[in-house]
Amino acid sequence: MTIDKTFDPAAIETKWFEHWETSGAFRPDRPDAQPFTIVNPPPNVTGSLHIGHALDNTLQDILIRHARLQGKDALWVVGMDHAGIATQMVVERQLEERQDKRTNYSREQFVDIVWKWKAESGGQITRQLRRLGCSMDWANEQFTMDPHFNRAVIKVFVDLYNQGLIYRDKRLVNWDPKLKTAISDLEVETREVKGHFWHFRYPLADGVKLDSGADHIAVATTRPETMLADMAVAVNAEDPRYKSVIGKFVELPITGRRVPIVADEHADPELGSGAVKITPGHDFNDFEVGRRAGMKPGDMLNMFDAEARVVQCGGIPDDLVGMDRFDARAEVVARMKALGLLVPHIVKDKDGTESELDAEPRTIQTPFGDRGGVVIEPWLTDQWYVDAETLAQPPIQAVRDGRIEIVPKSWEKTFFNWMENIQPWCVSRQLWWGHRIPAWFDADGNCHVAEDEAAAQALAGEGVALTQDNDVLDTWFSSALWPFGTLGWPDQTEALKRHYPNDVLISGFDILFFWDARMAMQGMHFMQEVPWKTLYLHGLVRAADGQKMSKSKGNVVDPLILMDKYGADALRFFMAAMESQGRDVKMDERRVEGYRNFATKLWNAARFAQANGIGASTTLRAPEASLAVNKWIIGEVVETLAKLDKAFGEYRFDAMADTIYQFAWGTFCDWYLELIKPVLSPLPHAGGAGGGLEDGEVERAPTASPTPNPSRMREGDEAQETRAVAGWVIDQILVMLHPFMPFITEELWHAMGARNYDLIVAKWPEPKAKLDLAAGAEINWLIQLVSEVRSAKNELGIAPGARLNAFVRDASPETLARIERQAGAIARQARLDSIANAEAPAGGVVQIVVDEATFVIPLEGIIDLDAERARISKAIEAAAKEAKSLEGRLSNPAFVEKAKAEAVEKARADHAEKVADVERLRAALSRLG
Repeated sequence: MTIDKTFDPAAIETKWFEHWETSGAFRPDRPDAQPFTIVNPPPNVTGSLHIGHALDNTLQDILIRHARLQGKDALWVVGMDHAGIATQMVVERQLEERQDKRTNYSREQFVDIVWKWKAESGGQITRQLRRLGCSMDWANEQFTMDPHFNRAVIKVFVDLYNQGLIYRDKRLVNWDPKLKTAISDLEVETREVKGHFWHFRYPLADGVKLDSGADHIAVATTRPETMLADMAVAVNAEDPRYKSVIGKFVELPITGRRVPIVADEHADPELGSGAVKITPGHDFNDFEVGRRAGMKPGDMLNMFDAEARVVQCGGIPDDLVGMDRFDARAEVVARMKALGLLVPHIVKDKDGTESELDAEPRTIQTPFGDRGGVVIEPWLTDQWYVDAETLAQPPIQAVRDGRIEIVPKSWEKTFFNWMENIQPWCVSRQLWWGHRIPAWFDADGNCHVAEDEAAAQALAGEGVALTQDNDVLDTWFSSALWPFGTLGWPDQTEALKRHYPNDVLISGFDILFFWDARMAMQGMHFMQEVPWKTLYLHGLVRAADGQKMSKSKGNVVDPLILMDKYGADALRFFMAAMESQGRDVKMDERRVEGYRNFATKLWNAARFAQANGIGASTTLRAPEASLAVNKWIIGEVVETLAKLDKAFGEYRFDAMADTIYQFAWGTFCDWYLELIKPVLSPLPHAGGAGGGLEDGEVERAPTASPTPNPSRMREGDEAQETRAVAGWVIDQILVMLHPFMPFITEELWHAMGARNYDLIVAKWPEPKAKLDLAAGAEINWLIQLVSEVRSAKNELGIAPGARLNAFVRDASPETLARIERQAGAIARQARLDSIANAEAPAGGVVQIVVDEATFVIPLEGIIDLDAERARISKAIEAAAKEAKSLEGRLSNPAFVEKAKAEAVEKARADHAEKVADVERLRAALSRLG
């Protein structure tokens, strides 16, 4: 198969993915091989591929393809989450577009509508993951609402309930008044909203006064409406202003209720008046204050209904009942002002004139539901809770003793801090779509938890009427079972025995607590074993300037568009190259384009090889070699493989990518192919010092036919050896690069010659070759000499193709021998027609030091040395001046502490660049003598 002239990613990606999937390549039959298992964080059934998915799944696919190449029984579990809130919202929105609504249907009818929607429209993201090249076990795709998974979820709930680890309780939750359901912390996003800070006077009851003589306590709030449900005023026990009134009462304006003044550390004497109004039914901090003050949750006042409208809870004027929370806010402020209990905010204009405002303008950090888009209301309600504190203990110990390794290790501290202070986990949601809670209530409110209604009836007794709980379970509750529920649990399947625990979990750090920790809790509780041996936490993908991506900022990057422009391989390689442990990934489209160019470079290298009779290798081990250049490249493969294996073992994705990139582009394409051209095409031709193809033809499409040149009929063993070695090295590149760039590598694998198997199931390299240190040293010496000559020419403005002569002094016998052996390569690559072991003629020269030897190149008649010295000196002065200026900025604490992190980082990078420029230019000046 002749390789096409132009590399077109779109032409090969669909072809190879369909081939892999239909041939069963993602799950080759390896019953006796070592298992290697990853579970994919299940994306929402409503979702589409975003740039974070692209990072997360690329990293997983790199590991699973690598394990498959190592001969392991590699399983990458794939599936989708039913996404309770998101899916119900999508379906309800579609109903609204048809002037229909959910409540026009029974629960069962609506659930049927959702299943129909899933069959017709759900799962778009699975097609997009295929586009990315994800080699998952697509034949066994999972869904969290599948019957077998639903059975596992129900069993877990019932077992935890029977063990006293799930219970029903009245507590505060994040309540979404639009969706009318509790939501998790992860589904709450904090936005900055321009709001106000109101100050009120609460009259002291029973004629009591402060030591100052004041007959009131001043409090402040951003939510005045909640004063209708205040149950206390808190002060600090050590605050001398209020010690005398602790245990006394204030009389709440508007409602007239008396509430106590309590001592609590939540009140900070240094903040405001030092007194805090306490609304335990509508504020998380106040809830804890209330409990410390002896208030039972059942006695706490709840002034809102599910839509955040005011309800009667004790003394609220009738005309406020039924009012929206924000309308009630305005009304409460107006009434407090009319009562003379509003403390005005005093402002001054530029002339010093004072004026009064009702409230102090402030930017408020306000919680919004990420789905409903409305302000979240802390709401006191009955919900189901998991005793997370008990379940957290085994995972904490597993991380401490190393059974779970968190990478990077710096996340351990965060993990321990959260797990050791974990709160009860609210797992009930007020939705119709999801795993319905297996709890049935009788007329007296007695609860009967069982796996089905018949079992619940048996618990309740014959003839007792039962009604099932209307709530469903939090999506995170079911997805916490993913590592073992997807393998058939509670049945003891062969897959479960073989693939649990999983080997590694790749996850964004942002779901460490919401998913990862909960998987650890459930897995260790029900399987008595860790769910995975390694937890790898990657960062977020941010915009180029370091900002978080958001639609409102207009800086969201669509990975599908990037794949359309540059191909999936380029995007995948970018993700790997930029993934550095403990750091976020900054999106840079230019680098994606650069990695597309890398793929093109490899493509053209394969075309050059094919045009010169180099084909697929027939051996796993390195071929025998006699030429130094071939011994050297074999040694470079061995060293590259060692570096790559080390990076895989340490989960250093950036090091993996850099290792294979440097070898494929630099070592192989830029040096090895150039150095072997004279061997492959020995007949001289115009413009070449040693015959062969001209420099740069790897990048340019070669015009030679794949049919061998007739001159090759007369070639000797050196050319045959070189073709064998070059073909073997290309195979090693394709195998090592395959986890990162699967499409182009599979295409070239087959294009280079007939194969008995696909690259996806090939064998990881085993060179079984010893390093030839002498050959390696000689070729590295040659590369250094050529590089130094090229660099000197570039710095001095001498044309790269200009042919020069050189003289060498202080050269050892070994260096002189190398010069003689590599004369042809030096002439071709460095454009040095001769190197004489003699003194250079008088006049201007450039000097290059390589090891112990100094190479002197006369420059008389080539450049104006005085002008060049002046130019370089001026450039040094300019670079040094800029470096000093940047150093001044970076040594200024005001800049480092107050400037944006991106600005500081750029200044540091610019400073490093200018310092390097100064060093480089000084070296260039010194070479001129």
